[in-house]
Amino acid sequence: MTLETPSKPSTDSEKRDRMQFGTGFIAALDQSGGSTPKVLTNYGVPAAEYEQDESKMFDIVHDMRVRIMTHQDFGYPRILGAILFEQTMHRNVNDTNSSVYLWRERGVLPFLKIDNGLAPEANGVQLMKPIQDISPRLEAAKSLEVFGTKMRSVIKEPNRRAIYEVVEQQFEYATTINEHGLIPIVEPEVDIKAEAKRECEQILNDALTVYLMKLSDEHRVIFKLTLPEEDDFYKEFTDHPKVLRLAALSGGYSRAEAVRRLSRNTGMIASFSRALVEGLTRDMSSEDFGEKLLKSIVLIADQSGNGLA
Repeated sequence: MTLETPSKPSTDSEKRDRMQFGTGFIAALDQSGGSTPKVLTNYGVPAAEYEQDESKMFDIVHDMRVRIMTHQDFGYPRILGAILFEQTMHRNVNDTNSSVYLWRERGVLPFLKIDNGLAPEANGVQLMKPIQDISPRLEAAKSLEVFGTKMRSVIKEPNRRAIYEVVEQQFEYATTINEHGLIPIVEPEVDIKAEAKRECEQILNDALTVYLMKLSDEHRVIFKLTLPEEDDFYKEFTDHPKVLRLAALSGGYSRAEAVRRLSRNTGMIASFSRALVEGLTRDMSSEDFGEKLLKSIVLIADQSGNGLA
């Protein structure tokens, strides 16, 4: 398959059309300091190699990401977008800024993980920590071809008031992000281990519907939600005029289980992290690494909305 590689940036309108109607899925390559050690362990890198040197840890995980992003099959039409850690956005791939490389060389819409992590759990949820210096960070991202952002909160218990607070915070930041000309991925994750997961999802669905009504008519969001217990539970959002795309997070499910659940949710595309890189290790040969990555990409893309096999 020949990848579509725009030689120059398209207009904001064309990029928005690509996100709304394009094929493939969103690759989540945005692990930050807290989650990187687990990623590297799964990648076959022992903690002893970097535990006294955080900069070395980030160098190693960046090398892993470069290996993925430069693979010949990592690009549109199977990969629609990619979420980057802020440090990754400011690093290079093949002597080109990472986000610029993704769009200009691979036709992949870049997103920036804009949140600063989670606040301590309270009332069964984890809100986001305050996002400091958001305006200059958004302007920097926009200057580097970034199309949108991602923000993650976590829901663990069916506390209606707390879940509405999660969604309210997400939409407050989403409005600011829209006003800077970027598209926010709103990610209020329901913990897959939540005992009352189905009830949490019902409250979340209600809250998202309420806050979409409050969103300005010219603003748009992408939803990234935990794969639901009830098939097609969030399907109404695939046709909502203010929702560009409905994406699913794998949330700790194995790739096989995540893909199985995704296949039962019409119009939902993947935005997988752990499920995408499952089975990849540093000591693999280029041939084995590429074969394993391609298999994963095809499997996930094939079940993502109108994804291509």
